[in-house]
Amino acid sequence: MPNTSLVDLDRQFLIHPVSNFRQHEQRGAAVLAAAHGVYLRDDAGRELLDAFSGLWCVNTGYGHESIVQAANEQMRRLPYATGYFGYSSEPAIRLAARLVELAPASLRHVYFTLGGSDAVDSALRYISYYYNALGQERRTQFISLQRGYHGSSSVGAGLTALPVFHRHFNLPQANQHYLPSPYAYRSPLGDDPQALIAASVAALRAKVAELGAERVAAFFCEPIQGSGGVIVPPRGWLKAMADTCRELGILFVVDEVITGFGRTGPLFACEAEGVQPDMMTLAKGLTAGYAPMGALMMSDRIYQAIADGAGPELAVGHGQTYSGHPVSAAIGLEVLRLYHEGGLLANGVARAPQFEQGLRDLLAHPLVGDARSRGLLGALELVADKHSKRQFAAELKLHERVARAAYDQQLVFRAFGDNILGFAPALCYTADEFTLLFARLRATLDQVLAQPEVRQALS
Repeated sequence: MPNTSLVDLDRQFLIHPVSNFRQHEQRGAAVLAAAHGVYLRDDAGRELLDAFSGLWCVNTGYGHESIVQAANEQMRRLPYATGYFGYSSEPAIRLAARLVELAPASLRHVYFTLGGSDAVDSALRYISYYYNALGQERRTQFISLQRGYHGSSSVGAGLTALPVFHRHFNLPQANQHYLPSPYAYRSPLGDDPQALIAASVAALRAKVAELGAERVAAFFCEPIQGSGGVIVPPRGWLKAMADTCRELGILFVVDEVITGFGRTGPLFACEAEGVQPDMMTLAKGLTAGYAPMGALMMSDRIYQAIADGAGPELAVGHGQTYSGHPVSAAIGLEVLRLYHEGGLLANGVARAPQFEQGLRDLLAHPLVGDARSRGLLGALELVADKHSKRQFAAELKLHERVARAAYDQQLVFRAFGDNILGFAPALCYTADEFTLLFARLRATLDQVLAQPEVRQALS
């Protein structure tokens, strides 16, 4: 290894996800060196309060010895086991059975992936197989939501409805379509929950009618839109969309990659409204980020149709080398135990009111136009004019100013390009840690507000 700093090596060789390559070459990376509880430490020894659980995933917090021990024991016993050729491993089997036990009753089978993007990709492939097996080859059209995020695989990124994931990638495909987001703050319908729900249902019906019900395969949605800006639909929205899909005869696929595993309160956001999806994608909190793993869960109806379509001899041609990896599965089992027996789900529910109130209190700040949350998933939306909801000019690069100020204040969260600030604190947060989070967040906003260019942009 040449005697070159890590930052320089990073600039030269490491491609970062969803980054501007030229900006990264100029700025370099903040290198993280260690973590414990809800704190990160960079390689200069600076301690940072993590209010984003890594990337919506470290729901347990960092440094749980029991998770490390589960991984260590499994690595010593059986570090890898293929799922091909009829082989399996105990952790993968037990994790699949446990997920079926805990998930909505409609979901009876599990396919393991490496993360959320390939869980969505697997859903798309299995849905195509399902309809072809049924002799309904015309069902090739997929519907999702504007501002939705369903990963960045070559096809799944077309279900994602964020322009940066489409530009120069030849997406979306011609069979990928979008409905308006149930975005109350920016909707002409305002805060009327029933009107928002009715508008979404009407939009789904209209899109299916436009495409032809016999041509539509499935509707994909997140219970709360994460990377699109933490858009929180009204309660009852998810159930209404699921019921409409069932009435129209199309599959309802819920993406719980972010919302799953206690992020919104219950283990799965579906539970809050009694929704029974045809498929559900999972990742992130499944292993709390301690190792890569995702999952696709499907109904028995879909499973049986695929099995019958393959017949007694042919393999279903979808698979990955690391599907059901035994170390990741062992971690998943321990993480699930911590959610329940370790009290993490209960703590998340108990702390949610403090989190919600902390966000709402910041509505008084001159920069904040909206505060929204459910469970321990929330956002602040920054605006230049609270009355008109006018956004800041893009050239001000307010989100970059916020990110720099947050680092100065030793706080980590997500500053989106449209000046929405996303928060996903770990389920192990204490009352004192929430107090510290909001003190540092207010200091961050004050630091940004003090900049002359920002003050000038305010009405």
